[in-house]
Amino acid sequence: MKSRKILVTSALPYANGSIHIGHVLESVITDIWVRYQNLNGNECLYFCADDTHGTPVMLKAKELGIEPEELIKRTREEHIRSYSKFNINFDNFYTTHSDENKKYAEDIYQKCKEGNLIFKKEIEQFYDSEEGLFLSDRFIKGTCPKCGAEDQYGDGCSVCGTTYTPDDLVNPVSSLSNSELTKKKTEHVFFDLPQMKDFLENYLKDLALQDPIKNKLNEWIEDGLKPWDISRDKPYFGFEIPGEKDKYFYVWLDAPIGYLASAKNWAENNSMDMNDLWGESSDYEIHHFIGKDIAYFHALFWPALLKSSNIRLPESINVHGFLTIDGEKMSKSNGTFINADDFAENYDGELLRYYFADKFNNSIDDLDFNEDEFIQKINSDIVGKYLNIASRVSKFIEKNGNSLSANLDEDFIKKNLAKIDEVIEHYEDLNLSKSVKIIMKMADEVNKYINENEPWKSSEEKAVEVSSTAINCFRVISILLNPVLPTITSKALEVFNDSATNDFNNIKDYLVDTKINPYKPLLKRLEKAKINEEIEMEDSNLIDIKDFAKVELRVAKIVKAEGIEEADKLIKLHLDVGDLGKRTVFAGIKSAYDPESLNGRHVVLVANLEPRKMKFGVSEGMVLASSNDEGSIYLISPDEGAKPGQLVK
Repeated sequence: MKSRKILVTSALPYANGSIHIGHVLESVITDIWVRYQNLNGNECLYFCADDTHGTPVMLKAKELGIEPEELIKRTREEHIRSYSKFNINFDNFYTTHSDENKKYAEDIYQKCKEGNLIFKKEIEQFYDSEEGLFLSDRFIKGTCPKCGAEDQYGDGCSVCGTTYTPDDLVNPVSSLSNSELTKKKTEHVFFDLPQMKDFLENYLKDLALQDPIKNKLNEWIEDGLKPWDISRDKPYFGFEIPGEKDKYFYVWLDAPIGYLASAKNWAENNSMDMNDLWGESSDYEIHHFIGKDIAYFHALFWPALLKSSNIRLPESINVHGFLTIDGEKMSKSNGTFINADDFAENYDGELLRYYFADKFNNSIDDLDFNEDEFIQKINSDIVGKYLNIASRVSKFIEKNGNSLSANLDEDFIKKNLAKIDEVIEHYEDLNLSKSVKIIMKMADEVNKYINENEPWKSSEEKAVEVSSTAINCFRVISILLNPVLPTITSKALEVFNDSATNDFNNIKDYLVDTKINPYKPLLKRLEKAKINEEIEMEDSNLIDIKDFAKVELRVAKIVKAEGIEEADKLIKLHLDVGDLGKRTVFAGIKSAYDPESLNGRHVVLVANLEPRKMKFGVSEGMVLASSNDEGSIYLISPDEGAKPGQLVK
């Protein structure tokens, strides 16, 4: 039985451009939460759509020499393809230019009129006589009245952060024609938002919303709400306002109505009554996911419209910060803009989901993307910790006919299972970074368990027992990571064929004395995909950053060093590598060092070197050293303060 019914939306991407990874951030966070809910035994539906109306779409279509309808059709198809590259699993991705949206917009408008919330008044607006249209703030540019920065939009300065109206700009001009502007009178239709003040104050008290946003909204209410202009003049691409001549619904009126329209379209296609899905007495919770720049519309205008029309209100509005690139705002002109399709051409889009989840903590702080950090994070966590578990133990299980042991280290497994509820709690609260970090700590513990029990040195029976214990923990980690990495973890879970149900309800089941499938490697270490101009040099031994990035260097502490009597050059080093556990390395440094003098010393270890079977045992890496022409050897050590396990980068 499904214990909760949940309806989720994310903000609508605009239909005059491609999806960038800022859009992907929001959809990924939303999708992770939706997948978690469904894995946790709930029914969670995810609706979105393209935001298709307004002047920019009209002008973009004109520029391309096509009708707006053709532009938004093409864009929607492109957006769906782009989102799919990041495994965004919409239940319905629709369009605001639909019959459902038009009907809802007209019905809501009519109910607002009946509630005496609609009035008209004459206003003055900037007008571009060359283009023959009234201009929205974004199509007006001029000099900032506060800091003097030139070429700023009509709603705010990108240099000093001041917000203002186009009337405040110095020397305002049209960004379309670069011509001087005139003022022209026109009659507009308004929604009387101040009438909803008492309702909004009470609604915000119970609304699940981050405190900084809630405090800001209350400030706006206290400062005095203003009537909301919900009309635009012809020419405009959108829905005409019933009973008005050459007046169209402002895009911000019908855009959030797109949530309703998308849900309605899905309901009709799935033989469901919309009243059961999003009616006043519906059993479904409603949760919105948005960026902090549109909180005003979603937490004031949108609830006011819903309340005025007797439509169910959302339980929560989950607000996130912006995505920056290398610490800077996304900007094409500054080279800090990443198109989603371009990213997916170079990397598996699913891996970006993990990077975002690892950083997301349900605050409104901005989140930064750095390509080098992304590569390091995937190589370290997904390849080096998570998938490394199965890679290390699968060969021992294969030698046992792909059968798990009848004996498991249940104490160790239970130690891992004890962390499940905490992971789930953080998923629910959208503290994704905490969930991910606990999961990776579990992976660290499993790798440490493998290191300490050394199945490669054990009897066949013991090796299978250790490996079976580790692979059971690998299953648990895979299920917990599934909302973040749905494809990779689903492939990983194919190891267990039909012997287990892999969801949160059955996550604590053990697999004992069970036949499983052979594990197949799922991911190689990432290499940087950016293509830079390189100077070709003949007879050069230079390598590029891609080659160097393959080497994983870690700080290691020599716990104990032993001489080997039968070996002239080798010293056996027992190393502490922090979260990576213990390692044994045979180093050819006997001519330069007395073993006892090395105890407690910190060295640099090549941690991802293939283990090498030697006469005296298995060497699990290599420590770095230099030598001179006379053959003297010098171990390379980090500065004081470095800790075992730290990555050298």
